[in-house]
Amino acid sequence: MKTKINILVLTAIVLLSAACKKNLDLDQKGVYNTDNYFKNETDGVNAVTGIYNLLEQEDYISHAETTFDVASDDYWRSGDHSEDEAIENLTYDASNAQVRYSWTYKYETVNRSTNAIINIPKIPTMNEAVRSRSMGEAYFMRAFGYWRLMLIYGDVPIISESDFTNKTFNKPKSSVEEVRKQIEADLLKAVDLLPESYGTTDRGRVSKGTALGLLTKLYMYWEKLPQAITTGQRLIDNPKYNLAATYKENFTRANETSTEILFSVQGLQNIVQNDYTIYYIPRAWGGYGFSQPLQGLADEFEANDSRKAATLLSVGDKINIGDGVDDQTFTSSLSSTGFAFRKYAVFYPFGSAEGNGVDHNYAVPLMRSADIYLLVAEARIRTQGAGAGDALINQVRRRASTLLPPVAGAGMTQLIHERRVELAGEGERHQDLMRWDKTGIVNIATIYNRAVSKAPVDQGKTVTFIRPKHYYYPIPQVEIDKAGGVLVQNPNF
Repeated sequence: MKTKINILVLTAIVLLSAACKKNLDLDQKGVYNTDNYFKNETDGVNAVTGIYNLLEQEDYISHAETTFDVASDDYWRSGDHSEDEAIENLTYDASNAQVRYSWTYKYETVNRSTNAIINIPKIPTMNEAVRSRSMGEAYFMRAFGYWRLMLIYGDVPIISESDFTNKTFNKPKSSVEEVRKQIEADLLKAVDLLPESYGTTDRGRVSKGTALGLLTKLYMYWEKLPQAITTGQRLIDNPKYNLAATYKENFTRANETSTEILFSVQGLQNIVQNDYTIYYIPRAWGGYGFSQPLQGLADEFEANDSRKAATLLSVGDKINIGDGVDDQTFTSSLSSTGFAFRKYAVFYPFGSAEGNGVDHNYAVPLMRSADIYLLVAEARIRTQGAGAGDALINQVRRRASTLLPPVAGAGMTQLIHERRVELAGEGERHQDLMRWDKTGIVNIATIYNRAVSKAPVDQGKTVTFIRPKHYYYPIPQVEIDKAGGVLVQNPNF
C-alpha cells in the first residue's frame, strides 16, 4: 500500500539514484542508523512509511504474489518466466527465483516493522495518537510479513525484538503453530492501536478494519472458526468497512475512497509503475499478458452475474485503453486462453492532463471486506450447518447483481463457488483449495486435473498435487546455505 506520503519517499529515492551517477558531486549530509535516526515524530512516521514502500516492489506483492496462485484452476501463467512455469506445474525446487525473492522481501518487512516497534516508543516528543497509530501500523505490517511467510513456507524463523537488538538473526524454524501465535499477538495489538479510518492526508494506511480482516483470515486458516466469526463480525458490523455499492468500482481509478478496500497498494502511480496492470494486460496494449484466465473460471460465473464482465475480458469485448472511447476490441490474438483480467486493466486517457505517464491515485486491492463476509459465512456453515451463512452470501451476491437468485440453505458447495467468482485473480484460490483439502472438504488433486482437461488450448499445464509436499514451498536454498546448518529445509525438498 503506497500512500501519497510514500511517493515523497520514492521520489527521494529516485532522485538519489540519479544523483549516484554523479557521485563525486554529492554533498553528504550525514549517515543514519538506528541509533541516530529516531529523533522526532517525522522520523517515526517516515520509518513506518518505509515499511509500506516495500509493497511497491514487483518481486514482493504484485507479480510475485500472483505467481503463488498460478497452480490453481483459474488461470494459466503465460509469460516467459521459467520460475513461474515451475510454480504453476508444482515442479519447483529450492533454487526457484520466485521462491527466493518472496522470502527476502517478507523478512525485510519483518525487519523494518520490528525496527519501528523497538524505536518509536523511544522518541521523546511525539503526538500520542500518531505514536499509537504508528505502532499499530508496524505491528500489522510485521504480522502481514509473517502471514505470507507462513502461508508460503510453513515453519519459518521468528525474529523477536531481543533477537533484533542482539543481532541474532540466524535462527532455526519455528513451527506453524508458533508463527500463528506470533501473528495473532501482533494483530491483536494492531486492532487496539489502529484508528478506524483516516483523513485524506493519510488515506491508504492500515486501519482497525485491516487488522480485523487479517485476524479473521488467520483464524480461518488456523481452523479456529468461532474466533473467526466473532472477529469478522466486528468488521461486518462497522459501516466504515461496508461493501462498495458496485463490484466493479473496487477496480477503477476512483476506488481510493472505497470503504470495502481494507488493504491496498495505494498511491500516485501511472501505467508504468503499476505492476498489476503491466502483468495482466495484453502485450499488444503495453503489458506482459501474464496470468491468463482459463475457460473453467469463465464458466463458473452464473448468468446475470455482473462480476464476470468486471473481472474478465472475453473475445469481442470493447475496452477503453486511454483514448476515452470503448473502441478497442479484445480479440483471440491477445490471449492464448481467450481471456484476460479486466479488473486490473486500468488505463488513463491520452492527450490530456490525465494522460499515460502522469501520476494518478489508484488503489490495487490486497484485501476486501467481501473476502471477510464470505469467510464468516463459511465459518457459520461449518459450525452451525447449511443455511447459516445465507445472509452474508446473499449480501455479496445482491451487491453483484439484483438479478442473481438468492441462495437458500447454502452449504460449502455454494460458498466455494461464491469465493471463486468474487475473488478471482486476487490470489486466494490456490490457498483456499489447499486449506479445504487439508480438512477433507475438497480433493485438490482432482480439481487441478479437471482444470487441465478444460484448458481451451494446449498450454502445457500439467499439475500433479502431492500431499503434504505441495502444501508449502521450499525454503530458498541460498538461505539454507547461509544459515550453516541452523535452518533446515522443508520435508520432501
